[in-house]
Amino acid sequence: MAKQAWKLNGEFMESCNCDYLCPCIYTNAEGDVTHDHCTSLQVYRIDEGNYGDIPLDGLGFALIFRSGKVMADGNWIFAVVVDAAANEAQRDALAAIVSGEAGGPPATVRDTMVTDFRGVAFKPIEFNADGLGRSANIPDVLSFAIDGVVSKVEAGAPLYIDNADHPANRRVALARAKETHIHAFGVDDDLVGMGNNGHFAPFRWAG
Repeated sequence: MAKQAWKLNGEFMESCNCDYLCPCIYTNAEGDVTHDHCTSLQVYRIDEGNYGDIPLDGLGFALIFRSGKVMADGNWIFAVVVDAAANEAQRDALAAIVSGEAGGPPATVRDTMVTDFRGVAFKPIEFNADGLGRSANIPDVLSFAIDGVVSKVEAGAPLYIDNADHPANRRVALARAKETHIHAFGVDDDLVGMGNNGHFAPFRWAG
Protein backbone atom coordinates (compact mmCIF):
# COMPACT_ATOMS: atom_id res chain seq x y z
CA MET A 1 0.00 0.00 0.00
CA ALA A 2 1.09 3.59 -0.57
CA LYS A 3 3.14 4.98 2.30
CA GLN A 4 1.25 7.47 4.47
CA ALA A 5 1.99 9.59 7.54
CA TRP A 6 0.85 7.78 10.67
CA LYS A 7 0.68 8.02 14.45
CA LEU A 8 -0.19 5.66 17.30
CA ASN A 9 -0.81 6.53 20.96
CA GLY A 10 -1.77 4.07 23.66
CA GLU A 11 -0.46 1.62 26.24
CA PHE A 12 2.16 -1.12 26.13
CA MET A 13 3.06 -4.11 28.29
CA GLU A 14 5.94 -6.55 28.09
CA SER A 15 7.31 -9.74 29.57
CA CYS A 16 10.68 -11.24 28.75
CA ASN A 17 12.40 -14.43 29.91
CA CYS A 18 15.24 -12.60 31.70
CA ASP A 19 15.37 -12.51 35.48
CA TYR A 20 14.17 -9.26 37.08
CA LEU A 21 15.68 -6.71 36.42
CA CYS A 22 16.50 -7.48 32.78
CA PRO A 23 20.22 -6.78 32.14
CA CYS A 24 19.36 -5.40 28.69
CA ILE A 25 17.80 -2.34 30.33
CA TYR A 26 20.55 -1.26 32.70
CA THR A 27 23.48 -2.21 30.43
CA ASN A 28 22.07 -0.43 27.34
CA ALA A 29 21.67 -3.90 25.75
CA GLU A 30 25.44 -4.47 25.84
CA GLY A 31 25.54 -6.91 28.78
CA ASP A 32 24.79 -10.63 28.79
CA VAL A 33 21.13 -11.55 29.09
CA THR A 34 20.16 -13.87 31.95
CA HIS A 35 20.00 -17.02 29.85
CA ASP A 36 21.29 -18.00 26.40
CA HIS A 37 18.84 -15.67 24.70
CA CYS A 38 16.26 -12.97 25.46
CA THR A 39 12.69 -13.44 24.28
CA SER A 40 10.67 -10.21 24.56
CA LEU A 41 6.88 -10.27 24.18
CA GLN A 42 5.42 -6.78 23.75
CA VAL A 43 1.67 -6.14 23.43
CA TYR A 44 0.29 -2.71 22.51
CA ARG A 45 -3.20 -1.21 22.78
CA ILE A 46 -3.94 1.71 20.44
CA ASP A 47 -6.12 4.36 22.05
CA GLU A 48 -5.74 6.87 19.21
CA GLY A 49 -4.15 6.26 15.85
CA ASN A 50 -4.33 6.59 12.12
CA TYR A 51 -2.48 5.68 8.95
CA GLY A 52 -3.30 8.51 6.56
CA ASP A 53 -7.10 8.64 6.68
CA ILE A 54 -7.44 5.07 8.02
CA PRO A 55 -8.46 5.13 11.72
CA LEU A 56 -6.73 2.65 14.03
CA ASP A 57 -8.34 3.55 17.39
CA GLY A 58 -9.15 0.59 19.64
CA LEU A 59 -6.98 -1.97 17.85
CA GLY A 60 -3.87 -3.75 19.07
CA PHE A 61 -0.68 -5.45 17.97
CA ALA A 62 2.21 -7.42 19.37
CA LEU A 63 5.95 -7.50 18.71
CA ILE A 64 7.94 -10.67 19.38
CA PHE A 65 11.73 -10.45 19.55
CA ARG A 66 14.37 -13.05 20.26
CA SER A 67 18.03 -12.08 20.58
CA GLY A 68 21.19 -13.98 21.37
CA LYS A 69 23.31 -13.62 24.50
CA VAL A 70 23.97 -9.90 23.93
CA MET A 71 21.09 -7.91 22.45
CA ALA A 72 23.33 -5.20 21.03
CA ASP A 73 25.01 -7.80 18.79
CA GLY A 74 21.86 -7.95 16.65
CA ASN A 75 20.85 -11.04 14.68
CA TRP A 76 17.40 -10.96 16.24
CA ILE A 77 14.35 -12.97 15.29
CA PHE A 78 11.32 -10.70 14.84
CA ALA A 79 7.63 -11.42 14.25
CA VAL A 80 4.44 -9.41 14.64
CA VAL A 81 0.76 -10.00 15.34
CA VAL A 82 -1.96 -7.62 14.14
CA ASP A 83 -5.41 -7.50 15.73
CA ALA A 84 -7.89 -9.71 13.88
CA ALA A 85 -10.60 -7.16 14.72
CA ALA A 86 -9.11 -4.84 12.09
CA ASN A 87 -10.77 -4.58 8.69
CA GLU A 88 -8.78 -5.18 5.52
CA ALA A 89 -7.49 -1.61 5.19
CA GLN A 90 -6.60 -1.45 8.87
CA ARG A 91 -4.81 -4.79 8.69
CA ASP A 92 -2.69 -3.60 5.79
CA ALA A 93 -1.91 -0.32 7.56
CA LEU A 94 -0.99 -1.90 10.90
CA ALA A 95 1.06 -4.62 9.24
CA ALA A 96 3.06 -1.95 7.40
CA ILE A 97 3.65 0.01 10.61
CA VAL A 98 4.52 -2.74 13.06
CA SER A 99 6.63 -4.77 10.64
CA GLY A 100 8.82 -1.71 10.09
CA GLU A 101 7.88 -1.04 6.48
CA ALA A 102 6.33 2.37 7.29
CA GLY A 103 9.13 3.89 9.37
CA GLY A 104 9.10 4.83 13.04
CA PRO A 105 10.43 2.79 16.00
CA PRO A 106 9.63 -0.66 14.51
CA ALA A 107 11.65 0.25 11.41
CA THR A 108 14.60 1.38 13.53
CA VAL A 109 14.67 -1.93 15.39
CA ARG A 110 14.21 -4.03 12.26
CA ASP A 111 16.82 -2.15 10.25
CA THR A 112 19.49 -2.20 12.96
CA MET A 113 18.94 -5.45 14.88
CA VAL A 114 16.88 -7.98 12.92
CA THR A 115 18.19 -10.58 10.51
CA ASP A 116 15.29 -13.07 10.63
CA PHE A 117 11.83 -11.56 10.10
CA ARG A 118 9.21 -14.29 10.52
CA GLY A 119 6.18 -12.45 9.27
CA VAL A 120 2.78 -11.15 10.32
CA ALA A 121 -0.09 -13.11 11.88
CA PHE A 122 -3.65 -11.86 12.35
CA LYS A 123 -5.15 -12.95 15.68
CA PRO A 124 -7.53 -11.66 18.36
CA ILE A 125 -5.56 -9.67 20.96
CA GLU A 126 -6.66 -9.35 24.60
CA PHE A 127 -5.11 -6.50 26.61
CA ASN A 128 -6.09 -6.19 30.29
CA ALA A 129 -5.04 -3.54 32.82
CA ASP A 130 -6.15 -3.46 36.46
CA GLY A 131 -4.26 -1.20 38.84
CA LEU A 132 -0.61 -2.24 38.56
CA GLY A 133 -1.52 -5.60 37.03
CA ARG A 134 -1.35 -6.30 33.33
CA SER A 135 -2.15 -9.39 31.26
CA ALA A 136 -2.28 -10.24 27.58
CA ASN A 137 -3.51 -13.18 25.56
CA ILE A 138 -3.25 -13.98 21.86
CA PRO A 139 -4.68 -17.44 21.08
CA ASP A 140 -2.14 -19.95 19.76
CA VAL A 141 0.64 -17.35 20.07
CA LEU A 142 1.37 -15.97 23.54
CA SER A 143 0.05 -15.10 26.97
CA PHE A 144 1.55 -13.44 30.03
CA ALA A 145 0.60 -11.74 33.29
CA ILE A 146 2.73 -9.18 35.13
CA ASP A 147 2.45 -7.14 38.33
CA GLY A 148 4.04 -3.72 38.72
CA VAL A 149 6.75 -3.42 41.37
CA VAL A 150 5.21 -1.14 44.01
CA SER A 151 6.94 2.08 45.02
CA LYS A 152 7.35 2.72 48.74
CA VAL A 153 7.47 6.46 48.06
CA GLU A 154 4.19 7.04 46.18
CA ALA A 155 1.18 4.96 47.16
CA GLY A 156 -0.30 2.98 44.30
CA ALA A 157 2.51 3.85 41.88
CA PRO A 158 5.13 1.52 40.41
CA LEU A 159 8.87 1.94 40.37
CA TYR A 160 10.18 3.32 37.07
CA ILE A 161 13.40 3.28 35.14
CA ASP A 162 14.06 6.46 33.17
CA ASN A 163 16.13 7.34 30.08
CA ALA A 164 16.02 3.72 28.97
CA ASP A 165 16.76 2.70 25.38
CA HIS A 166 13.37 1.04 24.86
CA PRO A 167 11.25 1.27 21.68
CA ALA A 168 8.00 1.84 23.60
CA ASN A 169 9.04 4.67 25.92
CA ARG A 170 12.18 6.04 27.55
CA ARG A 171 10.41 5.76 30.92
CA VAL A 172 8.99 2.32 31.72
CA ALA A 173 7.41 0.92 34.86
CA LEU A 174 9.09 -2.11 36.41
CA ALA A 175 7.13 -5.33 36.79
CA ARG A 176 7.56 -9.02 37.51
CA ALA A 177 5.79 -11.80 35.64
CA LYS A 178 3.49 -14.37 37.18
CA GLU A 179 3.61 -16.42 33.99
CA THR A 180 4.88 -16.06 30.43
CA HIS A 181 4.14 -18.33 27.47
CA ILE A 182 5.07 -18.16 23.78
CA HIS A 183 4.57 -20.88 21.18
CA ALA A 184 4.66 -19.35 17.71
CA PHE A 185 7.03 -18.35 14.89
CA GLY A 186 9.45 -21.10 16.01
CA VAL A 187 9.85 -19.51 19.46
CA ASP A 188 8.90 -21.57 22.51
CA ASP A 189 9.04 -20.64 26.20
CA ASP A 190 6.98 -21.42 29.31
CA LEU A 191 7.75 -19.66 32.60
CA VAL A 192 5.46 -19.94 35.61
CA GLY A 193 6.16 -18.50 39.06
CA MET A 194 9.67 -17.39 38.08
CA GLY A 195 9.20 -13.66 38.68
CA ASN A 196 10.84 -12.89 35.36
CA ASN A 197 11.08 -9.35 34.02
CA GLY A 198 8.21 -7.14 32.87
CA HIS A 199 7.42 -3.53 31.96
CA PHE A 200 4.50 -1.29 31.06
CA ALA A 201 4.16 2.31 29.88
CA PRO A 202 2.27 4.65 27.60
CA PHE A 203 3.62 4.76 24.04
CA ARG A 204 3.49 7.45 21.37
CA TRP A 205 4.85 6.68 17.91
CA ALA A 206 4.76 8.42 14.54
CA GLY A 207 6.16 7.84 11.11
